[in-house]
Order: sequence, then C-alpha cells, then structure tokens
Amino acid sequence: MPIRKQRKSPPTVKITLWLHWLLTILFAAAFALVLVMLFKPLKLPGASGWPEASLLILGVACTVTALTRRLPLQNVLLAVCIIIVIGGAVHTLGALTDIPFGPFRFGPAIGSEIFQTLPWAVPLIWVIAVLNSRGVSRLILRPWRKVSGYGFWLMGLTAALTLLFDFAFDPFASRVRHYWLWTPTKFPVTWEGVPVSNFLGWAAVSVLIALVIAPALINKQPGKRNTPDFHPFAVWLGAILLFGTGCALRGLLDAAVADGVLAAVITVFAIRGGTW
Repeated sequence: MPIRKQRKSPPTVKITLWLHWLLTILFAAAFALVLVMLFKPLKLPGASGWPEASLLILGVACTVTALTRRLPLQNVLLAVCIIIVIGGAVHTLGALTDIPFGPFRFGPAIGSEIFQTLPWAVPLIWVIAVLNSRGVSRLILRPWRKVSGYGFWLMGLTAALTLLFDFAFDPFASRVRHYWLWTPTKFPVTWEGVPVSNFLGWAAVSVLIALVIAPALINKQPGKRNTPDFHPFAVWLGAILLFGTGCALRGLLDAAVADGVLAAVITVFAIRGGTW
C-alpha cells in the first residue's frame, strides 16, 4: 500500500507565520510598555506618544497577518482599505459637522492630522476594532457556523462587539488620554461624558462596515483552517482591559467596572465557542 506523503507548507506560508508571531511579540511588548506607563509615566527618548502610536500600528499589523493565515492577503487588504475609507470618511464628516457622533473636537494628544481634519490614528482604530470584533464573533458563533443565517449573525455580532469596543474605549480616549473632547448637547444623558449620539453613530457605521467587508472576508476554502483562532480575542480583550485600567487609575470607577464586566462576559462566550 503506497504511503501518502505529507504535504509541506509553501515557503510563503512559513514566512507569514514567522512574521505574524514576530509582530505579535512586538505588539505584546508595546502593550506592556503602555500599560506600565498608565501606572507610572516614563521619560522615554523621542517624541511623546510614540509608545501608543507603536501599539496601534503593531496592533493593525499583527491583526492583518493573523487573518492572512486563513484568507488571501489581497482580500484582507481590501477589507482594511474599506474600513479605513468608511471609518475615516465618517469621522471627517463628524469633525466638520458633528454628524453622526455629536459635537467633539480632536485634541493634540491623538497626533498629527491629515489635511488638518482627521488624525491618522482614527482609521487604524477602526481597523483594530472591526477586524478583531469579527474574530471574536467567529469564536462565539463557532458552534453554529453551519446553521442557516450564520453570515447575518456574524455581521450583526461584529457590529455589536465593535460598538462595545467603543463603549469601553471612548471614556478612556476622551477623559484619560484627551484624544478628543466632547461638548455638551441638548440631550442630558451621557456615558462618562460621552453623548448617546456617539454610540448611535458607531452602531450605524459598524453595521455598514460589517456588511461591506463581508464578501472580502468569506473563506473560499472553509476546510483549510478549522481550528479556533484566539488571536483576535486576545487583542480585543487586551484593549478592553487596558481601557478599564486607565479609567480605574483616573477615578472613572463606573467605566472601569463596566469594562471588567464586559471583559468577563465576552471571555466566557468566546472560550465556550472556541472550545466547542
């Protein structure tokens, strides 16, 4: 009986895996540095804010390489471009007209702006939020991946987790890091100073992005990778814990507790789905 030879991985696959792990290690190091600086500011050489900028760039890079283990690179880059264009365009509109998020102004802490309107970091924040929320959604829905309507559930949960990402991120961004400043609205209800209109805007844009990127992120070879991927969950959870820690250290206890509860609930569902 002839012995079937084991198929070897192409060199490009091995390079992608090595690159992914290298970027993930660098991302973890940047995450640790930013976390430490929340407790004790450090006098580091170079321009201020480079640890946060490095964390953001490395987060996008390792998120993209994680997806390329399952999907063609051109599909992943297409999805990234779509997110950057839609997220950047809507935030530019918001900065100019206060629609759809509400009245806010960017602060100098978020970094330089493109055409003196949109900070370069904002579209990358959308990339991290959407793609990793989608990865967490795939973990949670893994037991039901073969049922009818799975794609719609995936898009809906992706939008919901993207909204929850902003729910945790916005108090940290506006009141801890001062990336932007919210001004009062006629509607008195806010969450840690963030108007309800912001979350309604994020919900609408998240649904739109989830719908548009869905065709690019469909796995045309579903049997290629059946093992659960916990990398998006690690990035998503790490971000929520970072936001909660920053809020706790600045006395925003309601936001910190909410972030902790959110992290615990999503962890339970993600682990349950991933180990199904």
